[in-house]
Amino acid sequence: MPDIVIIGGGITGTAAALELASEGHAVMLLEKHGIAAMASGWTLGGVRQSGRDPAELPLASAAVAIWPTLNDRLGSDIEYRQHGNLRLARDENEVETIRELVERQRRQGLELHLLASNADVRAVSPALSDHVLAASFCPSDGHANPILATRAFAEAARRQGVVIREDVEAHAIRVRKHRVAGVETSEGFVPAAAVVVAAGANTRELIAPLGLDLPLTVTVVDVLQTEPLPATLPQVFGVANADCAGRQEVDGRLRVTSGSRPWAGNLTNWSEEALKPSTAALAHLTHLVGHVLPVLNRAPVHRVWGGLIDLTPDALPVLDAPSAVGGLVVAAGFSGHGFCLGPISGKLIADLALGRPARIDLAPFRLDRFAAGAPRAHDAPLTLHG
Repeated sequence: MPDIVIIGGGITGTAAALELASEGHAVMLLEKHGIAAMASGWTLGGVRQSGRDPAELPLASAAVAIWPTLNDRLGSDIEYRQHGNLRLARDENEVETIRELVERQRRQGLELHLLASNADVRAVSPALSDHVLAASFCPSDGHANPILATRAFAEAARRQGVVIREDVEAHAIRVRKHRVAGVETSEGFVPAAAVVVAAGANTRELIAPLGLDLPLTVTVVDVLQTEPLPATLPQVFGVANADCAGRQEVDGRLRVTSGSRPWAGNLTNWSEEALKPSTAALAHLTHLVGHVLPVLNRAPVHRVWGGLIDLTPDALPVLDAPSAVGGLVVAAGFSGHGFCLGPISGKLIADLALGRPARIDLAPFRLDRFAAGAPRAHDAPLTLHG
């Protein structure tokens, strides 16, 4: 019998499984598809601090400090590279947005540079076009392979004794006397003293029967990957209004993403084919990226896909152990930028599941910030690439 059941096989769930097992706990992880099948496999793979909400920056900085150690800890090359992140301005309004971003994040202690001209930008990244007027540059940001990283966390967790059950769906969380008792699954009941729900877009439906509401809007992001190209772009790039982002993978493929757009599908019967971007959506994405990164216009396409995003009203995650249900931890709503946070999210989830003070203040990430009568959480735009 596991002490702790984790629902969700993305980087958040697998990292939490490794942390808890490393402390000697019996852990079972349930994943209704496969490891990295959802957001952790679809993401761009950015590992960034730049562009974060001020509340989230301490988590991102703590995570970035961990990423260089992960190859050794996980026993696998996860293709982590720390060559920086550029956020680009394409018009004068975006220049002002970037200027304000740099000033704000410098006040928070982040090393972030303003590249105030196209010449300054292209001195850092010559592959970018003359349409880029300015940019922020954070040299300590980077990127990694999202599927390799998530699977490496899962394999390291297995070596620590975690039982990972793929193709097993969590149907309901059972509660007795205001404490979790276990999880009803597609293969029967699994008893547990604690349950971590790290199920991304499926989290809301799992916790709703417990009287808990996590307001999530599910959106979709288009992703395009090219055939391998010569090395041209060491950095990850985004843009001031988050309508596109990209990076070059270690094998030379460009991987670029769109902004988030509404999705009218159903979480119970979606398909990868149905999520694939339309010809018009791909043309728009190619136009946006090609405007700032001209090499994309000449690159043969390898494949395209769509990824679902679990977006909260304020674009901040929930990391909380709600007092109404003992033994329950909610870790979801990462809003398209939870990949970077995985290593620190795993540690924070362990703190919450074991009932000890969290090593970073989690007050901004409480579930009850969305409760009726609570001060309204500010709406925020989705930011991608990490």
